[in-house]
Amino acid sequence: MTPATFTTTTVLDVVVPVHNEEVDLAPCVRKLHADLTRSFPYTFRITIADNASTDRTAEVAAGLARELPGVAAVHLARKGRGRALKAAWSESDAAVLAYMDVDLSTDLAALAPLVASLVSGHSDLAIGSRLARGARVVRGPKREVISRCYNLILRGALAARFTDAQCGFKAIRADVARRLLPHVEDTGWFFDTELLVLAERAGARIHEVPVDWVDDPDSRVDLVSTAVADLRGVARVMRGLATGRIPVGELSAQLGRQPLEPRTPGVPAGLFRQLVRFAAVGVVSTLAYLLLFVLLRGGVGAQGANLVALLVTTIGNTAANRRFTFGVRGRRHAGRHQFEGLLVLGLGLALTSASLALAHRFAAPGGHAELAAVVGANLLATVLRFLLLRNWVFRPRTPATTDTQTLETTR
Repeated sequence: MTPATFTTTTVLDVVVPVHNEEVDLAPCVRKLHADLTRSFPYTFRITIADNASTDRTAEVAAGLARELPGVAAVHLARKGRGRALKAAWSESDAAVLAYMDVDLSTDLAALAPLVASLVSGHSDLAIGSRLARGARVVRGPKREVISRCYNLILRGALAARFTDAQCGFKAIRADVARRLLPHVEDTGWFFDTELLVLAERAGARIHEVPVDWVDDPDSRVDLVSTAVADLRGVARVMRGLATGRIPVGELSAQLGRQPLEPRTPGVPAGLFRQLVRFAAVGVVSTLAYLLLFVLLRGGVGAQGANLVALLVTTIGNTAANRRFTFGVRGRRHAGRHQFEGLLVLGLGLALTSASLALAHRFAAPGGHAELAAVVGANLLATVLRFLLLRNWVFRPRTPATTDTQTLETTR
């Protein structure tokens, strides 16, 4: 898509989703409007999407729409940021659809490169990234850890290749949005992630722009409930991709792209065959683990036996799955695979150690409860291990297309 092919009078529609933001809304919209008026070369609209506010937000939004040219206000009776974005984007006549959070945590200087990649036809979606090289971020350690852990989960469970799913600074071509939005189910904070995963799996070109981002200390996002909802969303999307309920092939054809294949060349085709092979390796590994645990239990204690048995069987398990389950031959990257396999070991160690501690709290050490605890924890760790091995350790590494790389090649 190039500027010459625009068939609508509005090139850019920036949606600002809000809920009970009567204080911050006016300063945000006025600053955004002034910036776009001064520097954006095409026609634009700012849409305030109020979702079920109970304060004066709707009144402030209506006032801004009357005061500033190119500002519109819509009101939804039901709450949900994803619901607000989907409604506003679906009704927009603009060629490029964007959104940003009302707190303006992201520097508006990143808006031009975000939109430029879509206007030029270079990309289908563009996202601001706080984790891309060149980004400058100011935020507390708690949010930093949560953000990085969340993106690690996305890489492990959904084979995501984008670096930052949660930054409230994204844009999408309207024709691409029309294809993807009907398949995005979430109406809350997971909306962004679901949209990005569907787009990536369908082969859409995602452009990442490193941003300057300052945490809003007055943020009212409930981190715990949001994290739980996000994990549920991850599980739902995983099921949809595994069962074929999400029509990746159909979306790819509609977008004129090749669907993303996150498998390593040489891996046995089909999830079922991989699961069968992984289960066979897992049975042998579990028996070896239990044997080592029982043999070492009397000499080094339960926790020590757990650590040694996990370490030994993890090395053997990674090597066996590398060749037998995922079809990777030769010495290339073998060291890296073992190192990443040991990182996955940390997850299993945490689960089994916690289960042992819990068992010892309610039952005497050395009994059947102890064995039941480690077996149950190992089963859970095995499921997570398969997801991480398939979608992270043995996933093919391909260079990511980011705005940072683009900038470096043009300097």
